[in-house]
Amino acid sequence: MGEDLKEPGGKVRLYVEAPLGEGARVVPGDGQAHYLLHVMRARAGDRVCLFNGRDGEWLARIADIAKRGCTLECERRTAPQTEVPDLWLVFAPIKKTPADYLTQKATELGVRLLQPVITRRTIVQRVNIERMTANAVEAAEQSGRLSVPEVRAPQPFDKLLAGWPQQRRILFCDEAGEAPPVAEALAAAPSGPWAIFTGPEGGFDPAERAALLALAFVTPVTLGTRILRADTAALSALSVWQSVKGDWL
Repeated sequence: MGEDLKEPGGKVRLYVEAPLGEGARVVPGDGQAHYLLHVMRARAGDRVCLFNGRDGEWLARIADIAKRGCTLECERRTAPQTEVPDLWLVFAPIKKTPADYLTQKATELGVRLLQPVITRRTIVQRVNIERMTANAVEAAEQSGRLSVPEVRAPQPFDKLLAGWPQQRRILFCDEAGEAPPVAEALAAAPSGPWAIFTGPEGGFDPAERAALLALAFVTPVTLGTRILRADTAALSALSVWQSVKGDWL
């Protein structure tokens, strides 16, 4: 008789690419198999939860164990597929905090897409997209999400803005001006797809700030009287947006 595998604080959940459905057999990746068999000491018959961002969450049992891997067989769906609100986070990478931390916390807070942007004052020019994606997967597994946010390659500020979909409003964290408080501005703003923009150390260049403020779909806001680090500003704005426009209502 198998048992449900448990991590400290919750059940074992794995993100997989394969289709999920009753009787579907899934071969986990090498790292996932190693985790199940050698870290969690799983045995044939033990159960884990699987999700792929499309088919909901499924309870699966370990059907077969080989020398270096295993096969999982889906038994029943435990949750229907749900999606997080249509919110992007556009952030300038900063030197003192790796993108790992921001990726993990933004995933937990429910962003749909992560877009690094290279501004004139951005010090960090390289971003490890594969590592960001791995952190997003891990955070989704641990937080109970049924999807993993898309992680896009960095883009220069001007190019990103030139190709911006105008139906997606931008919440611009503007600490250089006299913007209204974020909760007040969001309460008066329309619903729909949004993106939160945060800058690098030292904020956006004046020309970049002017370019953002000139756009009709940009809403500038302030995050209070204290000066926040760039990563703190991003997570604070995400939290307020979720409480006013998102799925914390």
